[in-house]
Amino acid sequence: MNGFAAKRRYIAKYRNGQLAEEEDEIALEFPLTVVVNGEEFATIVCTPEHMDELVTGFLASEGVIRVKDDIQAMAIDEKRGFAYVELTASKLPSMEFYAKRFIGSCCGKSRQFYFYNDMKTAKTIVDGISAQADDCLRLMEALHEQSTDFAATGGLHNAALATPDGIVVIRSDIGRHNALDKLYGYCLRHQVAMKDKLIVFSGRVSSEVLLKAAKMGVSILLSKSAPTTLALDLAEELGITVVGFLRGQAFNVYTYESRIIIG
Repeated sequence: MNGFAAKRRYIAKYRNGQLAEEEDEIALEFPLTVVVNGEEFATIVCTPEHMDELVTGFLASEGVIRVKDDIQAMAIDEKRGFAYVELTASKLPSMEFYAKRFIGSCCGKSRQFYFYNDMKTAKTIVDGISAQADDCLRLMEALHEQSTDFAATGGLHNAALATPDGIVVIRSDIGRHNALDKLYGYCLRHQVAMKDKLIVFSGRVSSEVLLKAAKMGVSILLSKSAPTTLALDLAEELGITVVGFLRGQAFNVYTYESRIIIG
């Protein structure tokens, strides 16, 4: 189920002192309500592509599942905007550890921070992989070159799972956390090992983004943008290397710089 990321519509573009009607591509925003074992769990505002991966990765990130076989069945009703999930376990884990909430596509306070399940599922990285500085630069350039949906709309975040040698898979979404959930879901559904991978990311590294990387078990997070203080505190605690402002031939290493090899 690949879905679609953009829709064409006519707009007025201002160029050289004049307005002219032109067709443009606009990023789609789609509310998807996840129902688990008959109980409404959350509504995700997302880009409606790879929604099976999104739901799988989201449930894993929330600690509801650990492996793909924890899902007995999944049906997505694209017209009504519902994903129906039946777990192998007959009961959803106790709702006292979850807060039913609206998960927005925007940044900021649309999601509560550091639930019990965050502490339960975030992994502390003990060793992890290393990467050459040139590999980091090349991977960010490859993410940019392969992000066709962003090029068309300018309104999506992109995330890639990669090895130091190259990109494995890219996913896009209007929500940066959704893009990461799609990667997580892809790995679970296709049984892709994550410990020997790193994440290449277009957006700001917030605490939520950092926690998702930790839950996936990756040791290096490369970003084109900036981290927040809380994200770096968590990175220090969880053993993750955060590289930010990766643009052109420059970048900043904020935590665990020993994993970035120079020369």
